[in-house]
Amino acid sequence: MLSFDLTALESHAVIVDGCLDARDGVWGDTEPKPSGDIRVTGRLSSAGASRFYFSGRMEGSVSTDCRRCLTPVTASVAEDVHLLFVRAGDREMDDPDVYVIEGRARELDLRPAIREEWLLAVPALVVCRDDCKGLCPHCGADLNAGPCGCESVRDERWDALRKARTTS
Repeated sequence: MLSFDLTALESHAVIVDGCLDARDGVWGDTEPKPSGDIRVTGRLSSAGASRFYFSGRMEGSVSTDCRRCLTPVTASVAEDVHLLFVRAGDREMDDPDVYVIEGRARELDLRPAIREEWLLAVPALVVCRDDCKGLCPHCGADLNAGPCGCESVRDERWDALRKARTTS
């Protein structure tokens, strides 16, 4: 569960231990969705009048493609998360690092904030392995499986540098 009663939060902190489902409606169609649930743990407490602070951790994994050879890859995502929530009308609600709670809301829903933190934490470029050779730029063959067999196309723009390297 990632929604908490605001009235109860004003009087005492709560321990957060829940999951954000990969099929939850909070995810957009084109976003890098998790390959399973995102586990969210931490502490949510009052931080003054109409302010709440979450300190915790999120952990999950994302399925994506290797940036070199396009092989499907699963990458782990684990981040410490620190979030500040304020009610609408608070003077700090214009701060981009602060999450706004609508004025009449009775619950604080962590899901949209966890989604945003997840999107920031997901690695943009993942490789299947450190020594991935990628794809041949000419024929598209996977070079991890072996040489492609197409003739190496030489870029003449580098000839002067090659010549300088062999003469020194």
